Amino acid sequence: MDTGYVNYLNADERQRVLSWTREALGPSTPFVAGAYIESTEGSEDSVAGSYRREMDRIAVHDATPILFPTSRLRARPARDKASAYRDACRGFPAALAFELSPVFAPNGELFDEELVLRLMDIPELKGMKHSSLDRLLELERLELRNTHRPEFRIYTGNDLGIDMIEYGSDYLLGLAAFAPEKFAERDRLWRDGDARYYALADALQHLGNLAFRPPVPAYKHSAAVFLHLCGRIPSPRTHPDSPQRPVGEADLLRDCADRLEIVGLARS
Repeated sequence: MDTGYVNYLNADERQRVLSWTREALGPSTPFVAGAYIESTEGSEDSVAGSYRREMDRIAVHDATPILFPTSRLRARPARDKASAYRDACRGFPAALAFELSPVFAPNGELFDEELVLRLMDIPELKGMKHSSLDRLLELERLELRNTHRPEFRIYTGNDLGIDMIEYGSDYLLGLAAFAPEKFAERDRLWRDGDARYYALADALQHLGNLAFRPPVPAYKHSAAVFLHLCGRIPSPRTHPDSPQRPVGEADLLRDCADRLEIVGLARS
């Protein structure tokens, strides 16, 4: 999973990405797609109406929408924000909320406790991605979940603390996009109680600490460099409007790939 470049794409580009994703995955594999409305800030639509328009476009591809936070709601009280989410989600089989630190994007917002509880009361919302990079705040979210709505999923987005799965979080980590098979291996080791889990988790965390250093949004360029280095994509280029890492990023990431024992590394 990765949040991709949704904040840089126009509506037609977002639709092409949805079509490519469904084509690549086939007809039955579920996926989550972002309902991003920041670019409609000047629209006459209500916030809920803007969300529903994006959610409808996602639903056409049999995907689950995740509602990116919007600055259009930032100054409103918790009850008004929750009302917009409730109206947006009404009638959808499932949706996710997204609590996003502003270090990732200008439209990011960390919610107060009242809003978190109100969101948990929306039946269509099945969970929330929590991307604060703050494990203490995430632990508070887990405690609220456990006491208020135990079946509600908290998906960690803490790429600086990927062991949050040990405390009850699920995950939608941008870091998992770097080496999905290594995360799958980590998960199997954790499930089976295999002590090799710890060495692999430490190697993945080492990669996360490097890739998610400030400026944090440049991790997407780190991902492109890493995937190219590993022979997964044909170019290390990223979206031209996305923050870039300095020359020499590949040398730093090659050490991480070696530690993860990823074969087929480019050496040039």
